[in-house]
Amino acid sequence: MTQRLTLDDLVASYHAFAAPRDRWLIGGEYERAVVRGDGRAVAYHDADGIRWILEGLRDRLGWKEKREDGFLVELGGEGASITLEPGGQVELSGAPFARLADLDAEVRKNRDALHAVTAGHDLHWTSCGLTPFAKIAEIPFVPKGRYAIMQEFLPQYGDLAHWMMKGTCCVQVNLDYDSEADCAEKFHATIDLAPLNVAMFANSPLGEGRETGWMSYRGHIWTRVDPRRTGFPAQVRDGYTHRGWVEYLLDAPMMFFKPGDTWLPSGGRTFRQWMTEGIDGHFPTMDHWLLHQTSVFPEVRVKRTIEIRSADAVSLELAVAFCAFWTGLLYGALAETRALGQRFREATTLSREDGFAEAARHGLEGRWGDRALAAWATEAVALAHKGLRAIGEDEALLDPLAAQVATGRSPGAALLDAFRADPSPANVLKVAAY
Repeated sequence: MTQRLTLDDLVASYHAFAAPRDRWLIGGEYERAVVRGDGRAVAYHDADGIRWILEGLRDRLGWKEKREDGFLVELGGEGASITLEPGGQVELSGAPFARLADLDAEVRKNRDALHAVTAGHDLHWTSCGLTPFAKIAEIPFVPKGRYAIMQEFLPQYGDLAHWMMKGTCCVQVNLDYDSEADCAEKFHATIDLAPLNVAMFANSPLGEGRETGWMSYRGHIWTRVDPRRTGFPAQVRDGYTHRGWVEYLLDAPMMFFKPGDTWLPSGGRTFRQWMTEGIDGHFPTMDHWLLHQTSVFPEVRVKRTIEIRSADAVSLELAVAFCAFWTGLLYGALAETRALGQRFREATTLSREDGFAEAARHGLEGRWGDRALAAWATEAVALAHKGLRAIGEDEALLDPLAAQVATGRSPGAALLDAFRADPSPANVLKVAAY
């Protein structure tokens, strides 16, 4: 009989994830939506749809395929994977690299492959946080078991759950920590600066062919999904510990579980209940615990790495700059970043949630305390430059972000300008092109 998991086992697993400082790595994740020329979504089963695209990537890259119930849903190779989000968004979960230059080369190779596969078809890759024209209700789900459960579960707790699942795209970066204390410092630096992060990369002002009223509507959408698994967890928001994080995960209701090869609805049980009471005689293993970690979506998520999640999908150059920005701040200038985050947090009386909403609505043109968010962003980018210098990284990768911040506007402002000048999909998709 397999020994049952205990709380101490789960806490110990986080201590085991600590990576020596001389082997810290950087990993990027990039979600991209592909649409028709009129802005409609591309379905999995279309003749030149998502399945066809995955087959083309498999043949071009030579990566191994993974199927679920006979459907091709994932590719793996070179330490990375290509997976599908619920509405057919294609995600590259990149390999961990020691150098940003290698991360940059990886995502460029991926973009080249996406374009090579879809060349000559009415297929357009986008670089924005929300598909700008497709009707969310008309976007079909891809055939994955966990998504079949999520599409029924999440709308019970958030009215924009399907918008999140089928319409949004983001860029994320994964960074290492070498101890619980180091993890805590990095965690708090990132949640303190989360509103600034969303403002700097806000790029979803359009949805269903209309202005949303938000520079990052994607950021707002996430606040209307399921508050028990999004935002800023109460157990760690004011003092991170591995135990506090585990307590948060234990009490976050499960959406699904997978005791064998089949995805099953959890009935709203928590992982703590499964661990202590079992479900139909089944008790979880460490693999089930690792899966459960992927079913919560706070702005900063701790797993084997610290995953920073507040940024909309943006151009390739800005996506790489996003990874470089946080690498410089957390690997090369952590103490100063922590101090900046504390000053930023204390500059307003807004709650974390209200501050995040302020940044998502107005982007870099918003105010934070007595300064524009763009002014805070300028200071943060300068600090990231300093951090990259300290660790011998290429500062030039930050140049696209520095140029964007210097305009005083978020990336989504260009989409709004294009839409207001000519709201046709053909015009807007030129600006949103990946």
